[in-house]
Amino acid sequence: MPNQDPEADTRKWLLWLLDGGGAHAKFDEVVGGLPAALQGAKPTGLPYSAWQLLEHMRLAQADILEFSTNAQYQEREWPADYWPKDEKPRAGGTWDESVRAFRADLRGMQDLIANPRTDLHAAIPWGNGQTLLREALLLADHNAYHLGEIVLVRRLLDAWQRAR
Repeated sequence: MPNQDPEADTRKWLLWLLDGGGAHAKFDEVVGGLPAALQGAKPTGLPYSAWQLLEHMRLAQADILEFSTNAQYQEREWPADYWPKDEKPRAGGTWDESVRAFRADLRGMQDLIANPRTDLHAAIPWGNGQTLLREALLLADHNAYHLGEIVLVRRLLDAWQRAR
């Protein structure tokens, strides 16, 4: 039977993708349970720690959400505004704060996508032809890529700890 509401289907699949659907890693499973001592550790040969990747994801996601919703959006400077200044999280819950902010912004994008009044295909007026559909796909792709990197960092750190 042909789909009666392709727009609803598009929303459903975008939300599924943003939530780590299919073969994608789920955010909470990837970032959860990493000991504080390893959050800022860089495995030999890799340029980033799990902290740097988490913060980069948070900063980029916040930017994509702001671009998608704010007519007063100001473009950020690449790469300075998209990567953390510190290699390690500061003491006192910085990792958890980043995780909470990431979840909140992801929920913001999901709410925008889920809203049937949101036109996924309309050009964002303050952009250069971008649509919300494009921004959601960009976000899902970006998050999936860097979550995969965090998985690799964790595996290498686990192997390093076992070898000690």
